[in-house]
Order: sequence, then C-alpha cells, then structure tokens
Amino acid sequence: MFRIGCHLSSSGGYLAMGRTAEKLGANVFQFFTRNPRGGAARAIDENDIASFLSFASERGIDRLLAHAPYTLNACAEKAHLREFARETMADDIRRMEYLPGNMYNFHPGSHVGQGAELGVSLIADTLNSVLSPDQTTVVLLETMAGKGSELGGKFEELRAIIDAVELDGKLGVCLDTCHVYDAGYDIRGDLDGVLEEFDAVVGPERLRAIHLNDSKNPFGSHKDRHEKIGAGSLGLETFERIINHPRLRDLPFYLETPNEPDGYAEEIALLRSLRSSALLNN
Repeated sequence: MFRIGCHLSSSGGYLAMGRTAEKLGANVFQFFTRNPRGGAARAIDENDIASFLSFASERGIDRLLAHAPYTLNACAEKAHLREFARETMADDIRRMEYLPGNMYNFHPGSHVGQGAELGVSLIADTLNSVLSPDQTTVVLLETMAGKGSELGGKFEELRAIIDAVELDGKLGVCLDTCHVYDAGYDIRGDLDGVLEEFDAVVGPERLRAIHLNDSKNPFGSHKDRHEKIGAGSLGLETFERIINHPRLRDLPFYLETPNEPDGYAEEIALLRSLRSSALLNN
C-alpha cells in the first residue's frame, strides 16, 4: 500500500482531520500536538477520538504522525527550557496513547554552544525521563539540516542519541528529504549511497517515516527552507525515485511543502500517479 498524506491543522479535532485527509486523497497525515510555537494542548475529547478511530478504520487511514512544537529544545542551555521540553514531550506521549500504535516526531534540538556531546547527553536524558516500557507510541528523531548548533544533521548524532537511551526500542527516525539534502547527503545524485550510509550508521530498522519536501536551497547549504515537490533543487525525478525505492516504498510519506489544502491534493495526486506509473512499467 502506498501511504501518502500531508500536514493537517488539528484545530477541528481528529475526526475533522480524518475527513480532510480523505478529501485530499490521503491515507496518512501529520498534525501538531499543540500550537507549533508552544503552549497548552487542547483538552482530550474521547468522543471525537472514538469517532475518528471508527472513521479511520473504515477508510483505511493509519500511521498518524504527531509533530512536537518547534519551541521544544531538549538540549537547551537554560534549565527551564529543558524542563518545558520534558513536560511537553511527556504530555504529548500521554495524549498519543489515546491513538495507540502511532508515532510522535520531534526536532532533536540545538546545543547553543554547549557542544554536540553535551547536547546529545541532554536529549537522551529527556528521552530517558519520558519513555515508558508500556507505551505504544514510537518517538521519532527527525533528520535536520544542521544549521547553526542544530543536532541531527549527521547520522552519527542520531545514533549517539539512540545509544544513550535505555528504552531505545521506542525510538525511530523520520527522514526529511529537504533537511537531509541541505545537510549534505546527496539523495538526488546518490540515493542508494545515502540509504546505505544510514543503514550502516543508524540501522535499517530505525527508519519509520519520510517527510517529503523539496528544497529552496542548493545541496549542502544547511539552511532548511522547504519547497513544493518538483519546484526546488531536488526535482521531481528525485521524488519519483524515493517513493518507488524498494527500501522506502512501504514507509509512510508526509508532505510538509508550502501549500494550502488544494495544493496538497494536487501533490498527492501527482505522487500517486508517479507511483502508479512505476508499477505499470515494472
């Protein structure tokens, strides 16, 4: 099954997101757990969740990906910011257990001059304090562009975080195509080589989701500016190879391109056509 979707607004609740996903031609979707700049999350509505789970089961919608707020920095220099990250992540994981078996994605963080080694240790400390043996939610570290003191721009940094977490079986990785290309991994010219390096460093079992984004920037720019599919430096052929690659084709794909709903619907239809064409040609 080709699992393709996009980022949806959670303001109307889960059932509303499910209906929007179906309208756009999506069978997976991503959403923010709360305002992307931080703040309190909306109250849990168990009736809405029950209605959504029934709707999703009937429509074949699964593999939900919750995204932590951008303000979450588990390796911040200031203790109160790290505590905000810990409290937010713990609350988000608790809330995701109402939607069992799905995923929660976060940006590892920026060490803001403390050094990568300490940054990795602080991120691992946060994860060790919030993960529990009985949770069904898989927490994903997102690959980053490596701008400034941002961690996650190198596969080795992701591996180091995972190695320092006790319940590492609860962890995976979300590969962002814009980020990883901007970080210096040439998925346009050498997709196989990048995936081989990921598998060797991080491990093939860790890759659980793909953010599909073209890039406004040239290769290795470390800037992180998303572009619509086929309109950036990665190009349409790169995405055709990614969604049909035997190593990636069964993973869920989530669009985070600069789009309104109509634009997402067009991109989903385009990617479905590229997937169908590849199947017909094989």
